[in-house]
Amino acid sequence: MNAHAGHPPSEHPTPIKKTLLERLGPGLITGASDDDPSGIATYSQAGAAYGFTLLWTVVFSWPLMCAIQEISARIGRVTGRGIAGNIRRYYSAWLLYPVVVLLVLANTINLGADIGAMGSALQLLIGGPALLYAIGFAILCLVLEVFISYQRYSHYLKWLTLVLFSYVLAAFSVKIHWGTVAVGTLIPTFSRNGQYWATFVAILGTTISPYLFFWQASQETEEIRDHLDESALAKEPTQARVQFGRIRFDTVTGMFLSNTIAFFIILAAGATLHAHGITDVQTADQAAEALRPLAGRFAFTLFALGIIGTGLLAVPVLAGSAAYAIGEALKWRTGLDRKPLEAKGFYAVLTTATLIGLAINFPEVQRLIHVTPMKALFICAIINGVVAVPIMVVVMLMVSNGKVMGRFKIPPGMLRNIGWAATFVMLLAATGMFLTLKT
Repeated sequence: MNAHAGHPPSEHPTPIKKTLLERLGPGLITGASDDDPSGIATYSQAGAAYGFTLLWTVVFSWPLMCAIQEISARIGRVTGRGIAGNIRRYYSAWLLYPVVVLLVLANTINLGADIGAMGSALQLLIGGPALLYAIGFAILCLVLEVFISYQRYSHYLKWLTLVLFSYVLAAFSVKIHWGTVAVGTLIPTFSRNGQYWATFVAILGTTISPYLFFWQASQETEEIRDHLDESALAKEPTQARVQFGRIRFDTVTGMFLSNTIAFFIILAAGATLHAHGITDVQTADQAAEALRPLAGRFAFTLFALGIIGTGLLAVPVLAGSAAYAIGEALKWRTGLDRKPLEAKGFYAVLTTATLIGLAINFPEVQRLIHVTPMKALFICAIINGVVAVPIMVVVMLMVSNGKVMGRFKIPPGMLRNIGWAATFVMLLAATGMFLTLKT
C-alpha cells in the first residue's frame, strides 16, 4: 500500500537519522527506573533466600516485558495520547477511574518506599538523619521535574542509568561459582514451597508493573511535542518505519538493561548473603548493610550508591505516571515539557503524590495509619497485582483495535502473541499471589 494514500502532504518531514543516544529515550529510562529501591529489595530477597535458583526468572520475563512495553509505546506514538487518554476516549469511565485510582495509590506507596530507601542508603554511607535526607531527595526530585525542561531532564535521566552498573561491579567484586550460576540461569527450578512462589510472583510484579506502561506511552507523546519534525503516526504515517524501529531498539535496550541489573542484584545477594546464611532481607538498605562485612566496603558502597541513583530515576517515573494518568483521565493539559502554569493540575498531582509518599516515612504518620514502609510495600504489591492484569488486557485490545490504532493496529504475529502471553503470565502471577498470601 502507498504510505501516502489518503493523506495530504505533511508539513513535517520524516525525522532525520538519530545518534545512538538520541534513539534511546523512553524505553531506556523506563527500563532503568524498573530497578528502583523497592525492586532492589525484591531481587535482594530472592538472592538471599534462594541463592541462584531464581536467576532464570529474569531471562524468562525479558521478552514478556519487551513486548508489553513496546506495545504501550506504540499506542502513545500512533495516537499522540497516553494509555489513560485512550481508555477515556474509547472505553467506559467505569473502567478508567478505578484503574487510575488504584494506579495512583500504588505509585504513591511505592514513592514513599523509594524515597525512604534513598534516605537510609545515604545514612549508611555518611551517617546522619535518614528522614532529613529523604526530605532532601523528595525536594530535589520535585525541583528537577517542575523547573527543568523535559529535553534537558530526560537527557540527565539517560546518563543517570549508568549508575545501575554499580550492581554489576558489586557482583564481580565477590567470589562467584559460575557453574552454579549457569545452572540457575538456564534451568528453571520449581518448588512447592509457598514462599518460593510468593518470591517468584514478587519478581514478576516488580518487573512488569502498571506504572511502566503509562509512563512509556506518555513519554512517546512528550517526544512528539518536543521534536518539531515528528508527529503522531495517525497524522504522519510516513514516519512509522523509522519510529517503530526506534521504539523497538529503545525498548529492547532498556528492558535488557533492567533485567541484566536485576540478574546481577540476585547474583550479588546469592553469592554473599545466601552463602553466609542470611536469608531474610526486608529492604534495599538492609541488603547494602548486610553486604558490608561479607563483601567489603567497595561492594557495600556501590550497592548503596545504586539505591540512591535508581531512586532518583524512579521517583520522577512513579510521580509522573500518576500525574499523566489523572491528567489524561480528566482532560487536563499534561506533560513535563509544559511550564507549571500551563499544566497546573498535572504538576499539582505530581507534587502531591511525591509529598504524600514522603509523609509515609514520618513515624507520626505511620502510627496514625498503622502502616510501616514494609507493610505499605506489601499492600502496593497486591494493588499492582490487581491492576496489572486488566490494564494489560485493555492495552492488548486497544493495540488490536482499528478504531484506536487505525492502519497501525498490530496484526496476529509474534509481538501480539508475546503480549498476550505476558498478560496470561501476569494473571497466573496475580492468582498465585493471592493463593500464597499468609492468613
